[in-house]
Formats: sequence, structure tokens, C-alpha cells
Amino acid sequence: MAYPGYGAAPGAQDPLYGYFAAVAGQDGQISAEELQQCLTQSGISGSYKPFSLETCRLMISMLDRDMSGSMGFNEFKELSNVLNGWKQTFMSYDRDRSGTVEGPELQHALTSMGFNLSPQAMNIIMKRHSTHGRIAFDDFITCCIKIRALTDQFRRRDTSHTGQAMFHYDDFIQVTMSL
Repeated sequence: MAYPGYGAAPGAQDPLYGYFAAVAGQDGQISAEELQQCLTQSGISGSYKPFSLETCRLMISMLDRDMSGSMGFNEFKELSNVLNGWKQTFMSYDRDRSGTVEGPELQHALTSMGFNLSPQAMNIIMKRHSTHGRIAFDDFITCCIKIRALTDQFRRRDTSHTGQAMFHYDDFIQVTMSL
């Protein structure tokens, strides 16, 4: 008598597992290069350009809880859910379907995700990530990853929820260089 799921690979029933397994090695982990290939093949980026290698590295670092520099299937599945949510947000603000958003649209998108940034912070983001005042989908994802990671790190240190946190220099370097 066979039992459902017995002997099957973890996540084998999940359609994403096929894309993941096609690039994962024997260890069941994928690198940034393999993640880039997997995301392209699975169509998660949709009609937008494939994700850059740097964005894939950031994706791994965002979910790399064991600090292995790679991603297992459960992390990949979590990433897929996060990316699909960010993609829906991006699409809702890319009203002209140009594949880009402008500064005010980016600010509205980030605010809708719970990130209330000052005009000065938005100015820095636009200078760093825009081309001719427009942010493409890949750069939008990069912004979301960085803002999410920095916010998570800040909240861990803002234990009294005052909007202030204390960082030691080395801790600050580790947080910012991991992005």
C-alpha cells in the first residue's frame, strides 16, 4: 500500500519544484547563478527583463538564514511568494505598462507596502536606482529587498519601538554590506 507523499522529494507536488530541481545540485541548494536561471525559466519575472545576478544575490541574502550563500526549496518558495506580491504592486503602479515606475509612483508603491520614507530617502533611492527618473522592475525588486532587509535589521535593534536604534560600527558594516 502506498502512502501519499511517502518517498517523494520535498515539494514534489509543487509546480515550482520542477524549476528548482532542474538547477539544484545534489545538496538541494541553488546559488545566485542558478537562482537567476530558475527565475527566468519559471517566468516569475513575467514580461520584464530577467533578474540581474546582483539582484539574485540580494534575494538569497534576504532569506539566507543559515548564512550558506545558497537557497533551499522552502526558501525559494518563500521568495516566489514575496516576488509575486512585489510584482503585483509594481504592476499596479506601472499604469502605462512601460515596465518602469517614476519617483512618485515608487513612493506610493513603497508606502502601500508599509515603508514610509522621507523625501530625502526617496531622493537617494532614485539617484541610486533610476535611469532618467524611471525605475525598472529589476531595480524595484532590488529596492524592495534592501528596504525590507534594512527595516528588519532596524526593528530588531529598536526594541522599545521608538524609531531609534543603537548600532555598533562593526554591526552597521555587517548589516549594510550584506545587502
